[in-house]
Amino acid sequence: MRVGLVDDRQIDLDKLKAIIERIEQLVLVFATTNANEAYEEIKKQSIDLLIADIEMPDLSGYELADIIYSHALQIAVIFVTGNSGYAVHAFELNVHDYIMKPYSRERLVSSVERLLAKHQKAELNGRLFIKQKTDIHIVQKKDIIFIERSGRATTIFTKNGPIKTYQTLNELEGELRERLFIRSHRSFIINIQYITNFSLYAKNSYLVLFEGIEEKAVITKENLDYIQQHYF
Repeated sequence: MRVGLVDDRQIDLDKLKAIIERIEQLVLVFATTNANEAYEEIKKQSIDLLIADIEMPDLSGYELADIIYSHALQIAVIFVTGNSGYAVHAFELNVHDYIMKPYSRERLVSSVERLLAKHQKAELNGRLFIKQKTDIHIVQKKDIIFIERSGRATTIFTKNGPIKTYQTLNELEGELRERLFIRSHRSFIINIQYITNFSLYAKNSYLVLFEGIEEKAVITKENLDYIQQHYF
C-alpha cells in the first residue's frame, strides 16, 4: 500500500514517518509539511492512503480529503490531529479514521492494520466476472473505462482491451456499485476516473472522451450536470 503524509509541524511529520516506515506492507511515497505540495503529489502520483493533519496554512487536511471524496479517488484518509471539532464532518467524507494527538504508535499501527485487512478484502471484491458463451473473464473493476450496450451485445472497454459479453447493462450495473461508476446514458456506464473531456454531441447529450482509448461514450445533459455537481 502506497502512502502519503502531510503535517505542517516537522516534529509530528517525523513521528508519522518513523511509524509508517516500520510497517512492511507500506511504501512511503511522499512526506511533506506543505499541504499544497501534498495536493500536487496526489495529482501526479498514485497513493492508496493519505495520513494528514487537519489545520494547516493555506490548504487544510479536511480540504484535501474533500477533494479526494469529491473526485471519487480511491485513496483512504486517516486524520491525525489535535482538533476534535472536525470529527463529524470528517466521517461525512468517509475517512478511515480520526486519531487525536498525542497518540501512541500502537494506535496508528492498529488503524493501518485494519485498513490493510479492508484493502485485501476489497481486492477480492473488486473483481468483475464477465460471462461469455464458453468463457468467464475476470477483470479488475478499477481497470474498466466504460461499458457500451449496442443491440444485443455489450462491450466492456478496459485498460487491456475490449471484452464482449451477452450480459445486459442492468446486470453489470448491479455489480458496479462503486461510486466511480455512473450510468451516463441508457446505453453506457462510465468510470469517471478516466474522463478527459466532454464534447457537445446533440441538444441534450455529450460525447465523453477517455484517457488511453479512442472510443467514446455518451452522457445525457442531466447526468453531466449531476457529475459536475457531485464530482468536479
